[in-house]
Order: sequence, then structure tokens, then C-alpha cells
Amino acid sequence: MNTTRSRSLRQSLAISASVVLLTACANDAPVAPARQAATEARLATGQRTAASDVIATLQRVTGRYHSLKAATDDGFVLLHSCEVRGDEGPVGTVYVHFGRLLDGRIDPELPDALIYEPHQDGLKLVGVELAVLNAGQDPPQFLGATFQSEDEFGVYALHAWVWRENPEGMFAQTNPRVSCGAE
Repeated sequence: MNTTRSRSLRQSLAISASVVLLTACANDAPVAPARQAATEARLATGQRTAASDVIATLQRVTGRYHSLKAATDDGFVLLHSCEVRGDEGPVGTVYVHFGRLLDGRIDPELPDALIYEPHQDGLKLVGVELAVLNAGQDPPQFLGATFQSEDEFGVYALHAWVWRENPEGMFAQTNPRVSCGAE
């Protein structure tokens, strides 16, 4: 009986230690959820759950792309280097997956582009982009946000700042917290 009790105590302690360790490391993990509470608070109540699910999905499917090599190995190619849109603000460096872009679908499981910010040690993933070709149709909507026309690329696009909080909103075209200078 003492052996069973001792084994049970050791298992409980091991589980508790694992939980403490995982909790302590969670914010340092490359796929730790970004803090988007302010953005979610601005969403309509009915959209909050759907937006949370989509954000979690986008983070889950793009977490490995914190490594640019993983992104390029999966078919993403440089679309443009770090961009600042006049008075609107910075966007970042965009890598696009043309196969996904040309499929005509808006699918959070398969985002069409990745948005990076330059840093001294390379590019840092800050957001994703959903896009469809602009064939003269009305711009699509996603979770209440309307896609923006990007005439220079012939697409409607929606940026989702799932890895860098954006005071302008989750789906704003630019993000004042992104810098095009390597920091």
C-alpha cells in the first residue's frame, strides 16, 4: 500500500512540475498566442468567438513560419521588401504563396501571404494576409472586415496581425508597431 501511495504521489508531483514548467515557458514559445485583447474587445460580441477561433487557427498554421526557411521551403516567395504606405504607415516585408493566392479561396488554414518585420537577426513574423484575385467583383468580407483593393498586385487583401498587436485593429492594412528599419 505504501508503494502504491508513493508512486501516486510521485506521479502527481511530476504532473504538477510539468504544468508549472509549461506555464512558465508558454510566453517564450515561438507559437505562444499573441495578446490581442484590445482588438477582440472592439469586435462585435457575436464575432468575438469566431475571431478568437480564426486567430488561433492562423497562429497554429503559421507558427512554423517564424523560420523564414520553413516558409520558403513551403513555397512562399518574396513579393516585396519592407513597405511603408505613405501617410498610412508600415506594412512590412511580404512573402506570398502563389498557389494559394490563385486558388480563389479565403481559408485561414491556408493563408496566402506572410508579413515579416526586418530585425538585425533576420525577419520576424508579425502577420498574415488573406487574398483573392480582383476580377471586378465586390471586395469580400471576413469576420466583418472588408478586404482592401491592392491595385498594384491585382488582389483584394486582408491583413491579420496575429503575431504583433496592432492598435489600429486586427485587420488594419498597416501597423504602426512595425518598423522597416532593422532594429
